[in-house]
Amino acid sequence: MLHSLAIGAFPRNKTYLYCLAVMTVMAAAYTIALRYTRTSDKELYFSTTAVCITEVIKLLLSVGILAKETGSLGRFKASLRENVLGSPKELLKLSVPSLVYAVQNNMAFLALSNLDAAVYQVTYQLKIPCTALCTVLMLNRTLSKLQWVSVFMLCAGVTLVQWKPAQATKVVVEQNPLLGFGAIAIAVLCSGFAGVYFEKVLKSSDTSLWVRNIQMYLSGIIVTLVGVYLSDGAEIKEKGFFYGYTYYVWFVIFLASVGGLYTSVVVKYTDNIMKGFSAAAAIVLSTIASVMLFGLQITLTFALGTLLVCVSIYLYGLPRQDTTSIQQGETASKERVIGV
Repeated sequence: MLHSLAIGAFPRNKTYLYCLAVMTVMAAAYTIALRYTRTSDKELYFSTTAVCITEVIKLLLSVGILAKETGSLGRFKASLRENVLGSPKELLKLSVPSLVYAVQNNMAFLALSNLDAAVYQVTYQLKIPCTALCTVLMLNRTLSKLQWVSVFMLCAGVTLVQWKPAQATKVVVEQNPLLGFGAIAIAVLCSGFAGVYFEKVLKSSDTSLWVRNIQMYLSGIIVTLVGVYLSDGAEIKEKGFFYGYTYYVWFVIFLASVGGLYTSVVVKYTDNIMKGFSAAAAIVLSTIASVMLFGLQITLTFALGTLLVCVSIYLYGLPRQDTTSIQQGETASKERVIGV
């Protein structure tokens, strides 16, 4: 709670830099830890169960922070009774992002199965400008020409950073490119819509951020449990829910949980586009760390992509309008056209 208040007290540019730095470090740490568990553990755990446990931990942490925020047990119970148990409509409203993210993940997997890896990497980065477009259309917000340039520059930079040359293989995989491109289009739209939808819900009322998190994570747990059953149900029944778990796996889950909570704080006090920039910076930072930890080789495309990411972050961070609330001007529609 104090952390979120501190963010809200920052001037606009300082908030951008602060959130960018913290999210970048947290996301990079999570990526490195996840890679370590996948390369060091002999018995791999079920990733679906890890996602489910992450949702549970985020829910418990949100409950604990809300209890501290309300200040007394009576007010805490009243808040839960009013906003969670007594508000099925609000719970349904916050279930939308969870369901959309579930569709996004499945569409991304379907696209990867029907497209070359390089094509998938390039097209999936369209989620960055799609998020910017959803921000303009759904939140009545405008972006300057320079900000649009920075968004597409970031998209190109991330593509180059993650670029891996296609390797020849004798294995023939039957793919349906039309299905793949359709799936990637749906995944990109879902990514932009879900993030901006959650931002709009957060900024459209005075309801506590932690109440909103509790509402969303409750539905998230249900969705992920369904995913666990459909994806790994038979194997989990045979080997157990916590099969393959080590201290490192629990550490990764903890990082993912804290990172998820911090992301909601960032969305509340900045915006979803900034979240995309921090994710891109985290990719660069984690790759650089992988050079030292895992012997990864730096390529020319990575260096060029890193340069584009850094320049785009600088351009987007230049002074602009406040994004801590939704614009309600009478000329919003006209401004939106000019901004696009």
